[in-house]
Amino acid sequence: MKPTRALVIGSGFGGLALAIRLQSAGFAVTLLEGRERPGGRAYVYEDRGYVFDAGPTVITDPACLEEVFALSARRLADYVTLLPVTPFYQLRWEDGTRFDYVNDQDELDRQIARISPPDVAGYRRFLAYSQELFEEGYVKLGAVPFLSFWDMIKAAPQLAKLEAWNSVYAMVSRFIENEKLRQAFSFHSLLVGGNPFETSSIYALIHALERKGGVWFPKGGTGALVQGMVRVFEDLGGLLRCNAPVDQILLDGARVRGVRLADGEELASGIVASNADVVHTYSNLLRDTPRASEGRRKAAMRHSMSLFVIYFGARKVWGDLAHHSVLFGPRYRELIREIFRGPNLPDDFSLYLHAPTLSDPDLAPPGSTAFYVLSPVPHLGAAPLDWAHLGPIYRDAILKSLDASILPGLLDNLETTRIFTPMDFRDELNAHMGSAFSLEPILTQSAYFRTHNRDDAISGLYFVGAGTHPGAGVPGVIGSAKATAGLILEDFPQSRSAA
Repeated sequence: MKPTRALVIGSGFGGLALAIRLQSAGFAVTLLEGRERPGGRAYVYEDRGYVFDAGPTVITDPACLEEVFALSARRLADYVTLLPVTPFYQLRWEDGTRFDYVNDQDELDRQIARISPPDVAGYRRFLAYSQELFEEGYVKLGAVPFLSFWDMIKAAPQLAKLEAWNSVYAMVSRFIENEKLRQAFSFHSLLVGGNPFETSSIYALIHALERKGGVWFPKGGTGALVQGMVRVFEDLGGLLRCNAPVDQILLDGARVRGVRLADGEELASGIVASNADVVHTYSNLLRDTPRASEGRRKAAMRHSMSLFVIYFGARKVWGDLAHHSVLFGPRYRELIREIFRGPNLPDDFSLYLHAPTLSDPDLAPPGSTAFYVLSPVPHLGAAPLDWAHLGPIYRDAILKSLDASILPGLLDNLETTRIFTPMDFRDELNAHMGSAFSLEPILTQSAYFRTHNRDDAISGLYFVGAGTHPGAGVPGVIGSAKATAGLILEDFPQSRSAA
């Protein structure tokens, strides 16, 4: 029997994982990528011997990736080497306080006790709460598609028991008294585009996820993990087409019949899954159809903040540095409010600094260090700023701050810099308003209230990635691929095996 053809739009981690699952199940999958190389947000820049991961830099729950490879009796370790990162993060405050967030319980207790001895016991209670969230929200529901309100009702009792209506910060504060430690254990929701003061406490499961699975970095950078997934997909017979931007999803009534590329070429298929931005998919790829109105509804929903990212290399090695550093500014609650609400760019900033050469020195020339620093900033809807003008000014302010604090001598040793702004998220990634993580993960935009993994009105149209259930982050989009693949197999049961 001739395999059923499926088209996947976009080769981010969600699109790649879905393509592998479908190809493993016997479908003939074509993966369409608009840019010249795969990866989506997990793009790679190279300059003067430096290798920069453009997007995700924190890999948690390697088991979800191993499962994707195992579908075709392959091993993740044969395609990419994951290096353990410790501490997971080093947190720094302007008064000189440091906190090494490690996975050793005794050492973690000592770290907490140095800042606030009474919070050692409180942290243990928070960890137990986070572990319960992990079991209920991630293990049981992370890859379950919420297609009807009844699905939400069935999950409601447990979500209510775990007080999912409370925010991450509120629940952390219930267990922990010290403000710095409250920041240390609540900032994780920012990693998936959520405001810790408004994001559902269900996202506190990220802490247990990290404690259980560790934090990892692929040798060769996150791009090496992308390439490993591409190799598996192509080894299975899948077809990856880069420089193939999709211009329109084609319909025959209320059924998908294929796509049209920007150059006019049409590809026929009764299965189309979009890893593209959900607003872009409905508003642009489904333009001139009744479902385009769904794009306006999605556009009116709350979207996550954007990011300002600097990729830079320096002819120096710093000894007192961690792979992942979080540098808290003078404000926390007030700064986050301005990042999510605008209407201006805050004068101060908190930063995430990624130094991959601490784990893999080959990502920079000898005696040099590759970096990536990001500052959460408002999306273009909250603060419609001219980043073409503002970008270099903001870049210089951040680099000057790093030179004066964690990276002394940076400015005298800079060799290369590149920036990525909210306008680039909008223009290069088709992200609505330049949002870096799609829909904001508040309770009323989660599970059933998020974009469904299967469209409600168009047969054969599916979604995968940050904008659908369960949400952003590498484990989230890998989970969305599992949920979406399951639906496609239900709808097209002639496949050979379970995806």
